[in-house]
Amino acid sequence: MKMPEPGLRTYDRERATPGYTLFSPVRGDRVYLIDMEGNPVHEWALQGLGGTNRCEITADGTLFVAQATLDGPPLLAGKGGLIREYDWDGNIVWEHYDENQHHDARRLANGNTLYIAWDPFDEATAARVKGGLPGTEKDGIVYGDLVREIDPAGETVWEWRIRDAEIERYPICGICQREEFGHANTCSPLPDGGVMLSFRVLNLICIVERGTGRIVWEMCDPVLAHQHDCHFIDNGNILVFANGFHGRTDDMFSHVFEIDPATKEIVWRYDGAPPQSFFSANISGAQRLRSGNTLICEGARGCLFEVTPDGETVWEYLSPYTAYSRLLETELNWIFRAYRYPPDAPQLRGRV
Repeated sequence: MKMPEPGLRTYDRERATPGYTLFSPVRGDRVYLIDMEGNPVHEWALQGLGGTNRCEITADGTLFVAQATLDGPPLLAGKGGLIREYDWDGNIVWEHYDENQHHDARRLANGNTLYIAWDPFDEATAARVKGGLPGTEKDGIVYGDLVREIDPAGETVWEWRIRDAEIERYPICGICQREEFGHANTCSPLPDGGVMLSFRVLNLICIVERGTGRIVWEMCDPVLAHQHDCHFIDNGNILVFANGFHGRTDDMFSHVFEIDPATKEIVWRYDGAPPQSFFSANISGAQRLRSGNTLICEGARGCLFEVTPDGETVWEYLSPYTAYSRLLETELNWIFRAYRYPPDAPQLRGRV
């Protein structure tokens, strides 16, 4: 099947939300900032290996990005290991090495850094793990997850491990491997110091309270279908990309859900039209823009598009940038996450 031509595919100038969109191809060696026409207005060359390349522009105007290393656990999906900060000219101004880091990392308002890392379970903890395909541990090991906050010097100031939760309550999806208990892919910081987490193979999003380490809110539901990128939006609801992978047999497509945390009801959703036109089995995310529109990253298609509250597409861009995937041994234009910055964003400092 011939892939569609990459580049800008749709642009409704009256209804699209002006700004610049930041993204990086998974495992790629570049980060791109494009304008509404799809033209790169700035790019960063990454030194070393590409990883998930989850990236953001910090309040200081630097690029914060997660890259990969070759060491660490023998797990490829989401492999990181090196968190870096580059200035606008591409110079490394800060970095932190942790061979177990994977998927997500965030620069916090206080200057600290929050990230996810693998935590190999001992035999007693692994015996508590329910579900998954029997015998599919990685070399006999189940890797759990932890969330760690470090200061600028790299010292740990807070840490939470899923092994300390009631893991018996959360069985792994029955057709997923047991090599990971959780497969966390999102660590979204909260104003009170807590964190919202997404555990893909558990169909679980939850909030961990900082002071006690307790899970104080959770939604564990097959409707999430191995979700990514859960986070609060300005109205107090939760936005999440429901991948549709290993979901209900009558609904094997992707969706973006806005969820009322008080009732756990879906109060807004984006569906493809037809439904099978929208599907990313992995990665992906969504961002609620200040116009009320939603920017969606359909990661496994390398497609970024913006929809109105009524679900109409007003901007669409298909990435032409590819990188080699060690996991699938081919070139892919996958995108883990993307973010739109308004023209007057302080992070851009008037540079574009």
